[in-house]
Amino acid sequence: MIMKLFPQNVSHVRRSLGGNSFNNQIPREFGALQNLTTLAIHFNLLNGGIPEELGNMSNLEILYLNENHLSGHIPQQLGNLTQLQDLDLHTNNFVGELPPSFMKLVNLLYFLVQGNSLSGKIPTFIANWTQLNTLDLLGNNFEGPLPKEISSLESLVYLALSNVVTRGSAYDFPDLSRMTSLQDLTLRKCSLGGPIPGYIWELKKLQNLFLRENKLNGLLPGWLTKRKNVKPHRYVDVSENLFKLTTSEFNASSDDLDVLLALRNGLSISGTIFQGAQFSLTYADDELFINCGGKEVTVNGNHYSADQNPNGSSTFSRDEKGGWGYSSMGLTKSLDKRPESLIIKDTCNLSNTAALLVETARVAPISLKYYGFCFSNGNYTIKLYFTEIGLSKKQAFCITPTRRFDIDIQRKNVRKNYNIEAEEANDDGDKIVEYNTSIKSHLEIHLYWSGNGSVIYSQNYGPLISAISVTKVRVPPPPKHHPKLSPTLKAVIAVSSLFFLALLLLLLRKLGYLGGKRSSKEELKATELFPGGVYTFRQIKDATQNFNVVNKLGEGGFGPVYKGLLPDGTTIAVKQLSGKSKQGIREFVNEIGTISALQHPNLVKLMGCCAEDNELLLIYEYMENNSLDHALFGPEEIKSRLNWSTRVKIILGIAKGLTYLHEESKLKIIHRDIKPTNILLDKELNAKITDFGYAKLNEGEHTHVITRIAGTTGYMAPEYAMRGYLTSKADVYSFGVVTLEIVSGRNSASCRPSDQTVYLLDSAYVLQEQGNLMDLVDPKLGTDYSWTEANSILELAMMCTNPSPTLRPTMSEVVKVIEGKTKIKTTSSTVQRSTDEIALTKAMAALSQPSPSESYSTAGPSEATPPLSNSNNITNEI
Repeated sequence: MIMKLFPQNVSHVRRSLGGNSFNNQIPREFGALQNLTTLAIHFNLLNGGIPEELGNMSNLEILYLNENHLSGHIPQQLGNLTQLQDLDLHTNNFVGELPPSFMKLVNLLYFLVQGNSLSGKIPTFIANWTQLNTLDLLGNNFEGPLPKEISSLESLVYLALSNVVTRGSAYDFPDLSRMTSLQDLTLRKCSLGGPIPGYIWELKKLQNLFLRENKLNGLLPGWLTKRKNVKPHRYVDVSENLFKLTTSEFNASSDDLDVLLALRNGLSISGTIFQGAQFSLTYADDELFINCGGKEVTVNGNHYSADQNPNGSSTFSRDEKGGWGYSSMGLTKSLDKRPESLIIKDTCNLSNTAALLVETARVAPISLKYYGFCFSNGNYTIKLYFTEIGLSKKQAFCITPTRRFDIDIQRKNVRKNYNIEAEEANDDGDKIVEYNTSIKSHLEIHLYWSGNGSVIYSQNYGPLISAISVTKVRVPPPPKHHPKLSPTLKAVIAVSSLFFLALLLLLLRKLGYLGGKRSSKEELKATELFPGGVYTFRQIKDATQNFNVVNKLGEGGFGPVYKGLLPDGTTIAVKQLSGKSKQGIREFVNEIGTISALQHPNLVKLMGCCAEDNELLLIYEYMENNSLDHALFGPEEIKSRLNWSTRVKIILGIAKGLTYLHEESKLKIIHRDIKPTNILLDKELNAKITDFGYAKLNEGEHTHVITRIAGTTGYMAPEYAMRGYLTSKADVYSFGVVTLEIVSGRNSASCRPSDQTVYLLDSAYVLQEQGNLMDLVDPKLGTDYSWTEANSILELAMMCTNPSPTLRPTMSEVVKVIEGKTKIKTTSSTVQRSTDEIALTKAMAALSQPSPSESYSTAGPSEATPPLSNSNNITNEI
């Protein structure tokens, strides 16, 4: 489509196609336009990568690709554009390091890559760009420090860097003394320590200085505290550092407090010293409600305080009653001298009372903090309400900018690069981040722009919030102390559990599921046998709104799973099995008999069951974040929450759950179907194992020869899938495959045989043999992970997938390695696989990878039920 704008009979020199809503890829044919000096295709919806052929445009001087949806690595071939003077790639999704070939771009005047996910060390070859005017690296993942060679760029006018990845202690302030042309310097969140060099304050042309969120200390120059001496139109932001000021300068209660200082145009000193300040209140709150940017309003019986202070950036405001306050920090780029009001109002007329909470919002240029000053100690539920009412399409370019910011609660990051518009709304249409935390006296909620999303235009794209709700978690009184259970009592409990299972089997038999016919009277007795554990079909039908497709969470190998709501407000997940198939009945009985005896934080809790007519239903606790499969391979906004620490937490949770099944519970269980769809995630993204329909008791240390092979292709151990030999090491193998998927972000079961593709496990074998196993790490993580920890976990996953079960570790050994309590015992037998072993595993992979449309079961009825993902359940009767 774009190439139609370049007729072949016309010699093009300059071409600007910005803001045309092009939504395809950049044509490779651009490389043939040898005479082109300007190519501007910014502010579009272009996707894919930058074609290497663009490196053939030898006369190109200006290249604008900014504000698109481009991704991947920046190609080396762009380094061939030695005539290039202006290269703008900002606000895309580029990853990886800056290409070394860029050292040849000696004519560069402007280089802008802010708002991407670039990583690696800031290259020293930037010093070759001696004519450089603008260098903008904001909002990436570069490693510090800023190389000293850059100090030679004496023509530099604008320098911006933020969010530097730190590998150790704080860095010294870079030597910029030769940059006498500097007008704008931003070094935000760069782990800078020590004092600000004196020459900074003597740079005559410097207008804007942004050094917030570092570890800078020492004294500030006196003119900063004297309004009359502040230079006109100068901006200074040194917020959230470790400077000291005397009490006479700011009327502070201490001279050893964090300083929040920002000056705007010399009109006022709006800095506030808050961190560590003491507030004496005569009461302690156990709830807090704020209508951010709006008036007082009562919603659902909760009274939301007004928050209508019109003051703009760099301000601190406290509620009239003294219970809460907020600080807004950062400066807009506009030189408009009018007072800044950072309250945004929706233009729609909302009549719904609850909608009043999202009618207004408070926004900040960079940082917005809300404080609660005096809470009673305990656990609290915090709800943050968001609505995007501040962004509109840029009329000049027909695109909508994006707002992204991080969310910290009690100085712990709970969401990174939160995008309000991309977030799914709940049933009431609200977009809420809910978080449980412990509060001791004070609460701090911090929203801050880390450099991603759209850059600052005349409008403000910093953090925004509409309402805050903080409520204490009411804990029931502790039960009375009971003495430890005697051996006799333990025996009684064990016998009672067996009796419960026997009654259940008897019930199923009487109801006709295990032979015989049921009567209407027996149906009425179903709920009397197990009060509180057995639900009627009518109850579940009402809870799921007659199994409405809207409440459908997914599709399993034996039937669908629905979300339900009980009359007491409890949210449940309902697994519907086929009561007409023997296979469905077998899974129903097996799952109840297995999981009812198991209780562990990393196992999904079975709340009850229902067996009426031909309906077999299992009722579980509801998992807010669906399955691991959904998190890894589902919507992009869910994947963005899977940072490295969260992935390690999930892997460790699965390992602990399997350790309990294999070694710690009284009933030693082999799950036989560990895969991402059978790992559910709660609201804190803790992993919980589910689906025990294939589980089997492990009757000692002996190897079982199984005549009924059950599990999911792609995750079954070779010795089990091909010969029927079953031990707990089969679960270890499945765990290893799942771990590779979590670390790599790639779906093992989605790969299909072809000349170009290989399976994830095949790739892992090859990379391990080449010594490049770390290439498996998901590139979306950038450099924000521990190399040592990632390498250890990948090596551990390879041990778990060893073709020989005797060389696989136990799950308790796996837990110790992940927790860092022991190291991997690597031997030649665990790293170097024989040719026969690799051939066996690859043959098994080929055998166990049907096409996406295939799903089969030879043990049940002829019709097959599609699984939750591309992986396929298989049950073979031999």
